[in-house]
Amino acid sequence: MSMWGKVGVGDLRGRALAVCIGAMVCQLGAGLTYVFSVLQKDVIADLGWSRTMFAAARAPVFLVIALASPMVGSWTVRYGPRAVLVGSTALLVVAYALVSQMTELWHFYAANLLVGVIVTGFGDVVVGSVVAKWVFESRGLALGIVYAGTNLAGFLGLPLAAWVSANYGWRAAVMAVAGAAAALILPAALFVVRDPRPGEVAAAAPTDAGSGDAQARPSGDLDLGAALATRSFWLLALVLFAFFFYFIAMIEHTVAYLTDIGFSKVEAAAGFGFALGLGVWSKLGAGFLADRVPSRTAMAVDYAVMTASSILVFFVGSPGLLTVFLVTYGVSVAARDVVYPMIVAECFGVTYLARIYGTLMLALLPGGAFGPIFAAWVFDRYGDYTPAFAVFAAVNLVALAAILALRDERGGGTPRESSLTAWAGARRPP
Repeated sequence: MSMWGKVGVGDLRGRALAVCIGAMVCQLGAGLTYVFSVLQKDVIADLGWSRTMFAAARAPVFLVIALASPMVGSWTVRYGPRAVLVGSTALLVVAYALVSQMTELWHFYAANLLVGVIVTGFGDVVVGSVVAKWVFESRGLALGIVYAGTNLAGFLGLPLAAWVSANYGWRAAVMAVAGAAAALILPAALFVVRDPRPGEVAAAAPTDAGSGDAQARPSGDLDLGAALATRSFWLLALVLFAFFFYFIAMIEHTVAYLTDIGFSKVEAAAGFGFALGLGVWSKLGAGFLADRVPSRTAMAVDYAVMTASSILVFFVGSPGLLTVFLVTYGVSVAARDVVYPMIVAECFGVTYLARIYGTLMLALLPGGAFGPIFAAWVFDRYGDYTPAFAVFAAVNLVALAAILALRDERGGGTPRESSLTAWAGARRPP
């Protein structure tokens, strides 16, 4: 570990930096679902399904992620991240092996139930809670590094899946991607990612007076029961619902909308792929910003940009505005992964972050499932997405207002005045 001690930023160095990089590797497992978009046509042609049949398998994934997140958060607190990540790696191999052998539609639906558990096990709740315990001064940058793993999964996994499928078939491609991911993830989960031991980050973590123990409960941190009784918890749930309602709907319908208004399928797909590809840099930039401004400010800026994107979508047919929409959308939805857990930590503390964040993730079920269905219903009824886009913009504005009403529920005023932020500010040199 001596090498790690010489590199890093602030308290993002040494073992903390190694844990963050290991967590980023583990996040590859949460991004593997992008691979199915590459293999979709091959699977459909081979098994005789329709695109609707294939796409409908997304609903079980959202259902499982929403329902499993609180449970996985509790497991992370009780058993530690290593057990959850190693178990998720084993389940990844099983699930993708089942996909590679499927012959009936119900096989795919059943496998996607497992995929939902896998995404949750490698997801933001687990790795975010680990990083929050290791890094304080540079927490935003640390989360940006970690959450970039899902974007890297798409960047690395899609070309691999396309090449293997073209040369050896889609079944071999599924196993190649799963095998490569497991080979990378398992060592990181077993040997790198873990909670800090007593005293390991005592010089950095604000704890109860005189404890000197990084694992002691920081003064005033709220558990799930106490968080549920606060205003900020329900405001954060509303904010998360609004995000998934808009984000998932646009994932499903943007390419179709762009082709409806005159763009070719190649132009639409390439443009939206560009927007999603901005995620790596967006998450790093959001982390850099979040370490230098109050968490509520960073989150408000992100949702303001997201709201702007939901307004700009009305004007993408005008020259140059398509690029502006794609940039604002791609940057803001990726940055949300970084700023949201930071504001949760600022409102309630880090001790029970996994359990609280996991419970908040229940908002994925109504938001992620209803958003795409709502947009499709509007188009089928009116022949136009415009009424749906108007609702998305309104919901995003409501979410932005909710962010401004958040506060530190541990008694420290606004999130800016929380003990973590005050401590970090005191540590920074003048």
